[in-house]
Amino acid sequence: MQCGICGCELGRKRRGRGGWLLSGCPQDSSHSSLCQLPGRLYWTLAVRKERILRHSVTMGSAALMLLLVVLLFCRSWSSSVISSDPPINDRPVIGIVAQETHFENLKPFGQSYIAASYIKYLESAGARVIPIRIDLPKEEYVKMFNTINGVLLPGGGVDLETSEYARVSKIFYDLAIVANDRGDYFPFWGTCLGFEEMTVLTSGQLLLTRTDTDSISLALNFTESALGSKLFQKMPPSLYEALSKKAITANFHSWSLSLQNYTANEKLGKFYNVLSTNSDGILEFVSTMEAYDYPFYGVQWHPEKNPFEWKKASVISHTAEAIQVAFYMADFFVNEARKNLHQYSKEAETAYPLIYNYCPTYTGNISAFEQIYFF
Repeated sequence: MQCGICGCELGRKRRGRGGWLLSGCPQDSSHSSLCQLPGRLYWTLAVRKERILRHSVTMGSAALMLLLVVLLFCRSWSSSVISSDPPINDRPVIGIVAQETHFENLKPFGQSYIAASYIKYLESAGARVIPIRIDLPKEEYVKMFNTINGVLLPGGGVDLETSEYARVSKIFYDLAIVANDRGDYFPFWGTCLGFEEMTVLTSGQLLLTRTDTDSISLALNFTESALGSKLFQKMPPSLYEALSKKAITANFHSWSLSLQNYTANEKLGKFYNVLSTNSDGILEFVSTMEAYDYPFYGVQWHPEKNPFEWKKASVISHTAEAIQVAFYMADFFVNEARKNLHQYSKEAETAYPLIYNYCPTYTGNISAFEQIYFF
């Protein structure tokens, strides 16, 4: 057998009352004398010594682990102090551009308007809204730009080049380009007419083609890049599938950006990534897009109508999935606005009052909108 201390081969002597006596250890005299101890006593001492050694190793390992934890904690703490996450604005304010009242029967209510569904749409995702009136000088819009966190161009029916809606939209579009170029994250959104306006502002041309798409709901034909886009990459798979298979996007437009015109225009091709297309049975057109290098987004369809417009003869979908899609889109854009740190101060509140200072008018019996804000 082996010595439990030095591992040498041991001989055996006659077993007496104390057990086996071990001999033959070639080590020093003190160890040899230990090896001459009665077997049970020897093994007891050997086991104790081994336990002490193991305990020492265990304690050393524990101390080392504790040191590593402390170092990692200190490193994590120092990193959080030095490079914290970007600040988030939890009180976003978004401006919606008004437009001339182009419905003859609604002109007595005011010279310009915003449909209330756009207001509710953004408020449902936690934003406040400023109406961007179209009767202000450019310097006022510059001041307003520095108090808001994003801009939405709504749908409607005015001229994309000569209207006041077009003039004001261009001012904010240009300001947003400059701001983003200098690192001031500022999102921009266009719905229907707003989508079309963005194509004009980017290309400098009116490139729309007439389509048979007024009052129809469609499923989206997603492009290969849609899943990796900023707009759709976090959409729940069930909603993404619903958008691609079910007619839940409301279309109320007679003009569209054909895929052919988009492809042929170098400025549009470099600026926007096409995320979905649709067809009226003859012409394929762009229905959803986002900018490559800017937080700019456009939809030819109307997500805000699904939860907030209720005309009985309308094709607007009110299914649970359609409502969820609307709230997803609103939530996405408002979260983009949270990344902007412009402050809406008391002075701004006086100069550019929130929509709460205005009263909507019920127009569900005389227009396509349930309620409208007039200015």
